[in-house]
Amino acid sequence: MDLCHVPAAREKGWYLALMAPNVKGPNYAWLDPSRLYCHPQGLQDCVADLLQPFQGDPIDMVAGIDAMGFILGAATAAMLQKGFLAIRKAGHLCVQTVAQPYTDYSGREKVMEVRTDAISPGLRILLVDQWIETGGTMRAAIGLVERLGGVVAGVAAICIEDSEGGRWIRERYKCSHCVPPHLQPRFDHHQFGWD
Repeated sequence: MDLCHVPAAREKGWYLALMAPNVKGPNYAWLDPSRLYCHPQGLQDCVADLLQPFQGDPIDMVAGIDAMGFILGAATAAMLQKGFLAIRKAGHLCVQTVAQPYTDYSGREKVMEVRTDAISPGLRILLVDQWIETGGTMRAAIGLVERLGGVVAGVAAICIEDSEGGRWIRERYKCSHCVPPHLQPRFDHHQFGWD
């Protein structure tokens, strides 16, 4: 992995090729974006592409979803010069929280939570996660924000798959992702390769 190489033509999504396929089997995600986060220009361009549709939109805070959404969420908040809110898996916050059960992409039942004092009514929040596969995790985060009176200003992820949950989110919220249209079918079918 060359963390110094930057292609001459940096089209939207050029950095997706930095991601690595799963080599460990079915108990792991099909693709690992962590190399993208190691590449300074790749990460910067990814965040810029995620934010492009929201230029000029009022955003008060960025919230990232535990755990990989923390990386993109914090980078996005820093670029916007806004605060960052961590939406956590249950059991990690030692303050008053509100919780939301959900089913994750692997079909496991889980619970996420957020502190009750961070979202005031009308606060406009950009929700960020690494990936939206089935939409269950993001829908739970949306539910937490809205239960506390916040407004979902938008949803951003490296990829929003064309699943039932992904379509539900896209139909109801302004969304942004990094996958160019010609590559979307490969991502929807978990096929790695750019040729």
